[in-house]
Amino acid sequence: MKKTKNRRRRNGLVEIVNGALSLLVLGIVVVVGLFFYGAHTFYADGKLAEETQFQVQRGTGLSTIAGQLEDAGIVSNRWVFQFGTLTQKKERALKAGEYRIAKGSSMAEVLKELTEGTPITYSVTIPEGFTTWQVIERVNADSNLSGEITLQPAEGALLPDTYVYERGDERDSIIKRMQDAQTEALAEIWESRQPDLPVETPEELVILASIVEKETGIASERPEVAAVFINRLNFNMRLQSDPTTIYGITNGQGPLGRGLKRSELEAETPYNTYKIAGLPAGPIANPGIEAMRAVANPAESKSLYFVAAGANPSEGHLFAPSYDEHRKNVALYRKALKEAAAQEEAEAEAARDLLEAEAAAKAGQDTSASETAN
Repeated sequence: MKKTKNRRRRNGLVEIVNGALSLLVLGIVVVVGLFFYGAHTFYADGKLAEETQFQVQRGTGLSTIAGQLEDAGIVSNRWVFQFGTLTQKKERALKAGEYRIAKGSSMAEVLKELTEGTPITYSVTIPEGFTTWQVIERVNADSNLSGEITLQPAEGALLPDTYVYERGDERDSIIKRMQDAQTEALAEIWESRQPDLPVETPEELVILASIVEKETGIASERPEVAAVFINRLNFNMRLQSDPTTIYGITNGQGPLGRGLKRSELEAETPYNTYKIAGLPAGPIANPGIEAMRAVANPAESKSLYFVAAGANPSEGHLFAPSYDEHRKNVALYRKALKEAAAQEEAEAEAARDLLEAEAAAKAGQDTSASETAN
């Protein structure tokens, strides 16, 4: 009787062991199956129908990124993507930025792009001669940047250039880069300036460079324009610069949109260089590097005056060392304006004639006389 009970106990133990082994084997088979399924899915071509862009936000963890990839249709299974990332120990290698994900990318290729790829970059361009108000307006209008501008840069404290950034970068960071670039450029230019210039500080150099920047858009003229103002300062002559007077009216917040009035030229303001001696109260724009270099190393010239050469700014300026020669240049400028106006009127009249002839022809009128006259 006792032997029978022992035999039954042994049989029950064997059954338990066999059941446990069966479950273990089944578990191993399931785990191995899942592993191979996951590996196949991870490396298989994806179903992304076209190239798309994906943004990895700063501070985002693997699980969140995987879910966003699945929601965007870039990966088919967030858990497989997480498993593959953890297996390759790349969860800490995911980089913030915006990436281009190619059509049909596998999860492995997506992971490689997010860890080794180069984020998409954008840029904001600040033209030479922009006022700080204009710079702030342009940076604020860029929808690829984030955050509010809390910095309050002074006029002339920003260096015009093209600044490359990644989507989501802070607007303040762009402004700070402009400030740092200006500080670095100005220090270098100040050290390489000509001796005995009538500007005593780097700040004064920026003021004069901003005037040069606003007076001419032609790079080759900047050293000559700078020489005119340097010569005027040396002779204690007033600078008599329209852009400075305009800045005193607008504070740099957009163009004046009209010519200066006599009352404005005669008004006593810190920026009206027709009435004050020396430099205005501060810069009237953010000058570029070349304008600052032109002031630091102006052309060798005796010119004290300049006037536009024609109606088109691209024609540049006429320079003169004496008032008498300057008046002759002014007469040439006024003649050029009249000729330009006459040319514009002649072109407008020709356009009207052509439109009238076309309308007459459509109405069945004889236009041969018009064609003979033309």
